[in-house]
Amino acid sequence: MKLGFIGTGEITKAVVNGVINSKIKFSKIYISRRNVKNSNQIKKLNRKISVISDNQKIINKSEWIFLAVTPEIGRKILKKLKFKNKQIIISFISTIKMNELKKLINRSNIVRAIPLPPISIMKGPVPLYPGNKKVRDFFNKIGNSLEINNETSSLNFWAISSLMASYYEMLSEISGWLEKKGIKKQIAQKYVTSLYSALSDIAVLNSSKNLKILVKDSQTPKGLNEQTLKFLKKSGYYKKLRNSLDKILKSLN
Repeated sequence: MKLGFIGTGEITKAVVNGVINSKIKFSKIYISRRNVKNSNQIKKLNRKISVISDNQKIINKSEWIFLAVTPEIGRKILKKLKFKNKQIIISFISTIKMNELKKLINRSNIVRAIPLPPISIMKGPVPLYPGNKKVRDFFNKIGNSLEINNETSSLNFWAISSLMASYYEMLSEISGWLEKKGIKKQIAQKYVTSLYSALSDIAVLNSSKNLKILVKDSQTPKGLNEQTLKFLKKSGYYKKLRNSLDKILKSLN
């Protein structure tokens, strides 16, 4: 299997990391030189990785093509490229929907995918639209694929992916609060990240159940968790969270 990546941002770096640490059999990985720093870093990961400046040459050499550029760059370069009939094309581009992709690429065998940075350690969900057995099997080797057969529904998952930076900002704020109370930064960050990792593990184990059960079981009458939850609800924290997702979803439509 020969894989080609057009665009060398953080998602390309994460996916390539996941691939080379997985059981996926590949003979070559071709990446573009658009981001020189990233492409040089990625090349060092494995001797089978080559950097190519010409995007068309990447397409010519590859069986699978991953589109990992911004929407603006995608609209500028894709219409100039010629893809092969039997190529599997996977788009990581957030706001170019399927109808537009098909016109730009002049091909119909396209899958839109939403991998996130944890894919580099072979963790995390990868929503796919439309369903495709080969692509599903590929991403199941480096994460957990989720096939969605309706593009409108798939946009909801793109919206959820926008919470990544705000999640890390929350961890930063909490650990920063500990630091201001006199806790050393290393200890504060280790505690906070370990706590949320453990809470996430519990949530994953209970993902088949109603998550409200975890909310309920985490509280005792007049206890610390009940007090904090009530304060955040009263402040409108969760309502603002939902509103932000609605705004992001609107921008994706």
